[in-house]
Amino acid sequence: MDFKSIFAISVICVLGAISPGPSLAVVIKNTIQGGRKQGVLTGIGHGLGLGIYAFISVLGISSLITDNKELFIMLQIMGSFFLIFLGSKMIFNRSKRELIKFDKKETSKGFFEGFMISFFNPKILMFFTAVFSQFMADDLTLVDKIIMAAVAGAIDITWYVFVAIILAGTKVLHALEKRSIYIDKITGYILLILGILMLIKQFIDL
Repeated sequence: MDFKSIFAISVICVLGAISPGPSLAVVIKNTIQGGRKQGVLTGIGHGLGLGIYAFISVLGISSLITDNKELFIMLQIMGSFFLIFLGSKMIFNRSKRELIKFDKKETSKGFFEGFMISFFNPKILMFFTAVFSQFMADDLTLVDKIIMAAVAGAIDITWYVFVAIILAGTKVLHALEKRSIYIDKITGYILLILGILMLIKQFIDL
């Protein structure tokens, strides 16, 4: 796999990670309640759960390439539309997100809670299927596939550990919360543009 593809995957994964949402809320909540160590463990657990989904996505798409190339092309097109939909939804979502709200019924903590909130979120699988389908090819080795999944998991862990260690309890986090709607819109526009460019590429290659 070339550096250009790895870089593109990394950018999309970074955008997905930094977008404010339930996962960030859980990391912050655990950091506030149990200190930085618990917040860090939550971030690591979340990243591992996400990495498993990423690896499942890579293997599933790879199998699809081998079994049915026409269906794979359709998946690539649908993936592009999904990124466009996701970006549009983030752009036009007018409600301001509250980062530190959480469900008080949640009793699990740290690593387990971080792992579960990512592993039981099917949208993550949809997201990675949409993203990875744009970069898959017949000549990808198992090492290439592992690298793709590892990059996604590593970026996720890095971001949430960073939040737990540096941001939680600071004015930076408060500023992030106040501007969450703008972060969503910027991320949405980037995903929208990427989705459109990928869709155009698919139709050019047909």
